[in-house]
Amino acid sequence: MYQLSGVGKTYAQKNKKVTALAGVDLEIPTGQLVAIQGPTGGGKSTLLQMLGALDRPTSGSVVLGDRDIAELGDGALTEIRASEIGFVFQSFNLIPTLTARENVETAFAGSLARSSRDEITRSATAALESVGLGERLEHLPAELSGGQQQRVAIARALVKNPKVLLADEPTGALDEGTRDEIISIIEGQWKDRGLTVVIVTHDSWVARRAERRLHIKNGQVRDI
Repeated sequence: MYQLSGVGKTYAQKNKKVTALAGVDLEIPTGQLVAIQGPTGGGKSTLLQMLGALDRPTSGSVVLGDRDIAELGDGALTEIRASEIGFVFQSFNLIPTLTARENVETAFAGSLARSSRDEITRSATAALESVGLGERLEHLPAELSGGQQQRVAIARALVKNPKVLLADEPTGALDEGTRDEIISIIEGQWKDRGLTVVIVTHDSWVARRAERRLHIKNGQVRDI
């Protein structure tokens, strides 16, 4: 699925350069569930941005499938993000004035010409049902618990059947019981859909649920 070779990323900060990734070599096979841990500022978010086609490396290559993200234009990267990658974040990023179903439907923004309104509604409904929210379709975010809001976010990430799910601290804002439910849902979707899943987490319990654990520090990645 992913092949990273010599990936480096530096940022200009005031009068100096900051290294976020330093010569990362990493392969993530299709269908693997990976957890990434490490200290704050170690490069976790930067690595996830590379995997999510949200940024390009300063050096090296990030191959997704058979395409090098570093060599693609903005339009091609946008298409990859829209069709092949689903994102889940610690903050649920739901639109407060839209219902659960309408929030999931926002994943289709810009692709209405390829999907009818009825198809979009059916897909959003099915995605919410798959995460146990079939009875909350018309509820606003304020009417949902934190765990339910994260379920909506997961449904939105998966409604277009991506190949990859990237989750950045998906349980960081949740209590322990709700955390367990959300991770179980992600695991269930991973198994049912054959997804490649990468989770960034500070929670060792969450990391231990993964097939593979990576640790990143000072921009360098190693298997645990």
